[in-house]
Amino acid sequence: MMTTILIMLSVLVGIGILAYLRASLAVTTVATGIGLLVLGNIASGFPANMLMGLAWLVWFCVACLNLKEIRYRVVSSPALTLFRKLLPKISKTEQDALDAGTVWWDAELFSGDPNWSRLLDLPKENLTAAEAAFLDGPVEELCGMANEWEISHEHGDLPAPVWQFIKDQGFLGMIIPTEYGGKGFSARAHSRVVCKIASRCSTAAISVMVPNSLGPAELLLKYGNTSQKDYYLPRLARGEEVPCFALTNPFAGSDAAAIPDNGIVCRAEFNGEEVLGIRLTWEKRYITLSPVATVLGLAFHLYDPENLIGDSVDVGITLALLPTDHPGVETGRRHFPARQAFLNGPTSGTDVFIPLDWVIGGQERCGDGWRMLMNCLAAGRSISLPGSSTAGLKVCARTTGAYARVRKQFNLPIGKFEGVQEAISRIVENTYLIDSARYVTAGALDAGEEPAVLSALLKYESTERLRQSINDAMDVHGGRAICDGPANYLMNSYTAAPVAITVEGANILTRSLITFGQGAMRCHPWLLPEIAAANETNEARAVAAFDKALFGHIGSVISNAARAFVRNATGGMIGSDPSVGEVNYWYAQLERASASFATVADFALIQLGGGLKRKEKLSGRFADVLGEMYLISCALKRFEDDGRPDADLPVLDFAFQNSLHRIYDRLDEIIVNLPSRSSAWLLRRLVFPWGRRWKRASDQLGTEVSNLLVTSASFRERLCAGMYFDDSADDIIGCLEYAVRLVEASDEAEGKIRTAVRNGEIEPYSVDDLGDALRAGVISEIEAEQLRTTRAALRRAIDVDDFSSDELWHRIAETRPAADAA
Repeated sequence: MMTTILIMLSVLVGIGILAYLRASLAVTTVATGIGLLVLGNIASGFPANMLMGLAWLVWFCVACLNLKEIRYRVVSSPALTLFRKLLPKISKTEQDALDAGTVWWDAELFSGDPNWSRLLDLPKENLTAAEAAFLDGPVEELCGMANEWEISHEHGDLPAPVWQFIKDQGFLGMIIPTEYGGKGFSARAHSRVVCKIASRCSTAAISVMVPNSLGPAELLLKYGNTSQKDYYLPRLARGEEVPCFALTNPFAGSDAAAIPDNGIVCRAEFNGEEVLGIRLTWEKRYITLSPVATVLGLAFHLYDPENLIGDSVDVGITLALLPTDHPGVETGRRHFPARQAFLNGPTSGTDVFIPLDWVIGGQERCGDGWRMLMNCLAAGRSISLPGSSTAGLKVCARTTGAYARVRKQFNLPIGKFEGVQEAISRIVENTYLIDSARYVTAGALDAGEEPAVLSALLKYESTERLRQSINDAMDVHGGRAICDGPANYLMNSYTAAPVAITVEGANILTRSLITFGQGAMRCHPWLLPEIAAANETNEARAVAAFDKALFGHIGSVISNAARAFVRNATGGMIGSDPSVGEVNYWYAQLERASASFATVADFALIQLGGGLKRKEKLSGRFADVLGEMYLISCALKRFEDDGRPDADLPVLDFAFQNSLHRIYDRLDEIIVNLPSRSSAWLLRRLVFPWGRRWKRASDQLGTEVSNLLVTSASFRERLCAGMYFDDSADDIIGCLEYAVRLVEASDEAEGKIRTAVRNGEIEPYSVDDLGDALRAGVISEIEAEQLRTTRAALRRAIDVDDFSSDELWHRIAETRPAADAA
């Protein structure tokens, strides 16, 4: 009996080792054959010999699979036939989305065995002299000119001098190469510019972001013909043209591929002669900068009923550039999204004729619009919203940390209360993770990547975590945050948060449909090759390609299952060692999570196939896991690039523990909701061999992280580096930091007064406690003056605005937006 058990265990362990090492089929066959020969020498008795016979039979069947002819006929060809029957039809727009961009670190996380060099070898940030000078010069100056309260409550838009400054200094041409008169900035520089401006004024930031994001400039750079580039790019770079891009229709929001806006290819008169062109009808809304735009990028569905440009009537989504003063182009009245002052509004046109030359890229690009959009979406979505969200998080962190130090309740700074510490620690975690991901993703863009999946993921994570953190910051500030006015540095971010949640793909759909649905297809090492093989028309090539993909997929599933079990059973202690010291543990834990994620994803795909995209709750949970893994990966990269500062270790530990808790929580929810209970049982053995082990970070660690932000000015400065900061008396955040310095310097003197009150040396109801303390010899004249200065600064920092009834309810007469005059 013991011999039988030994044989069974030996076979299982041997196969497990081979699977863990991802041995090929040939190597596995040879190794198991040798192993069976060795075990055969010790097998004795009926049960052991029978087991060995069965093992040899299985080995023989597997060995036959090494012969291609047998494998093709017995396995791959029938499997291909079945796969084709089960494979759902992929539309052209879905295929364009799948083909868009590149896969990078997301593919490593999907693999179950990430190659750390792909992340850690990414170059550190190294801004050029021109980029650094722009950040320190024009960007600082713009921030000083832009006052959010005055813009939103007095002007209704950026004042004309600010608009002119933006144009003159080339803010609208940051992504345009220098040969066209633009700045030609790197993605990291672009991200830093957005972050700094957004930390001061969201209206200015959005006005700068949009021309440098998905829109005419980027589309022209990638797909425009020579004449279009030569005409438009220099004008855009100089600010002579203000662009907008119109995609959303009232009846097609997130389902942008279904836009009813249409164009009909026809001939008509243009500039006195008959030309081939398009008669357009469109209705768009939510178009940022539309009220002030001079050139309109337009997405529409093109039809060619007379076959004037080809054989197909349904040409497809097409993109064109129209001057907004072209006859028939209508710019509607402004929208007012979340009471934000940035320019946004509708645009429409009915039977507007344009020459075919106005299609971006010319006639050859007709019908390529959706692919063009998908290929351009990654860069803008990786920079604009992550940059502005990071700015909002840094404002939350800097102000909440400082406020929790100077604001006291029950004679204690509120930062010492555990409920407040809980909120502050979340703000620190979110700020550190999102800033890390912003930094790494921009670096990936500079390295030539176009991460379509990661850009969608980062957009979702950054805007959601900003929403969580602004709520936490509002809670900590209490009444200081809810009374609006020039001194309120949180209210605008609070009211604007839903805008970021909604634009560039509503977060609900980004999470539940796009991130994992697209990610599984793009990033899985074998799914796309299987689909490509199924679509191959040459049957011999199809079977050969499918055979390679199928057996690669089977090997990947077995290997990931083995890795998940071993790493979870050993607590992640078996893995690669890409780093040293304390953080090597987190590298191992992330590898463990990656193997678990890949295994659960494979099981879900096997069970649900194409139906997984309709299981939006499961898809959303997979997206959560992928998001957490990406953020903590970026945190490790940032920690390494920052020189592994010891002061950041508590934050890294706190973020990792919480992220891993959320990862395994989501994996547990996925396993519970899979349709097959037998596979759920097996997955639970692989992913949770000892039960649920990951807990949230301890209260003690959370307190340590909170105290870093509240009590360490250097940590607060480092965490919030890159945001605009004016330490003058005119800036409310500068006043708050000034109050922190004074409060810390006068703590001892304040303590003397409190002690004197307790001892009866000063009356508790004294209206002049400083004078009484001075006369009683409790404090010196220097300390009294110090306390007067401190209390005045503190009062300035915690005061809220008030208004007369006339001021509060006065309605400013409607005027033309200042940008029109610019």
